[in-house]
Order: sequence, then C-alpha cells, then structure tokens
Amino acid sequence: MKKDIPTYEIFIDENEDSFVSAVALVDKPAIEKNFFAFNEHTKLQFSYDDERQELIGPAMIPDIEIYRKEQNTGAEYNVFFSKETIRQIAQVFFKKNFANNTNISHTDIPAHSYIFQSYIVDDDKGIKSPKGIDVPDGSWIVGMKVTDNTVWQDIKSGKLKGFSVEGLFQFSDSQVKHDKSTTDEDLIAILKKFNSLYSKPVF
Repeated sequence: MKKDIPTYEIFIDENEDSFVSAVALVDKPAIEKNFFAFNEHTKLQFSYDDERQELIGPAMIPDIEIYRKEQNTGAEYNVFFSKETIRQIAQVFFKKNFANNTNISHTDIPAHSYIFQSYIVDDDKGIKSPKGIDVPDGSWIVGMKVTDNTVWQDIKSGKLKGFSVEGLFQFSDSQVKHDKSTTDEDLIAILKKFNSLYSKPVF
C-alpha cells in the first residue's frame, strides 16, 4: 500500500550556490534506470584489442517521485525534478566545469572517469533517448568514459549499475503537493529539517 506522504519539487539556483556538482556510479540508482556499458573491441591504427570502456544512460528523469527518509527524524516524503529544472541543472553542471567530478556511490572514492557526452531528450527537436533506454522527454542523458580497469570490472560484473547525481538543492514550498491532512506548518518544518541535515542530497 502506497504511503500518503508529502511531495516536494526540487530546483536549483546557481546564484544561491545550489547545483548538481557530481555524478556517481552506484549499484541502485534512485531513478531506477541502469546505464548501458559499451565493451566493443575496435581495430584502431595503433591498437587491435582496445576496449572503449564507455557508458551511456539517464542521469535524471523528470517528474519521477523519489522517496526520501530523514535518518535523524524518520520524516518521509517524495521529491521530484521538472524537465525545466533538469535542463538548467545540465547547463550549470558544464558551465561550472564539473564534467570530471565523478565518484563511487557518493563517497570520496574516485570513479576514474569523466563525462564526454550530454544531451536532453527533446521530442520537439527529434532528440531521442538511446536505443534500448526508454525515458521521457526532458530526461538528461550522459555518456561517461571510464579510465580505470578495476572500476570497469565492477561495471561489467553488475556491481555498479547506474548514474546518480549529487549536489545542493532548494525546495519549492509554493509548488508542494500534499494531502489535506498535512498542514502547511508541518511541511515548512520538514523542509527546514531537511535543509539543515542534508547539505548534499543525492538522487
């Protein structure tokens, strides 16, 4: 049975130091979509057995409700990103030169990788999601090059399955969806607790 908990829209404001600062390789991506790993043997001029070690997949998907639970208080709620916010996040990410900011499971362990492809699925412009990955209009797709063999083995073995973004976010208290039994005061209290406890939420 689905819990009746509040849902908040998340957004960023680079002037207020809120943005996505890194993309992590994780075993359970919050958006529940895995990446594709390319392990194609290509015959190049200087190498005849060279793995591409490339990944492609969704980093963010619009309007998906992502469950959150505060460790200290137990407060439960869902959050989501609009496709307009996701487009802004992708633009600011590259504007701030964060393409090399990657890690393993939101830790200090480097992923030895970098993002070299990025686009927003845009039906109006005919920009589709990668073949075999079904995501809606407004999703952020990234391609990543992995330069470390150990990390690549973890990907090939299925230990790492998808992308997950991390950064500093803001909540829109003017666009909160909630049940009538939840008062505005309750929502504001939860938002304040979240912002004070989580300086770097991950999704």
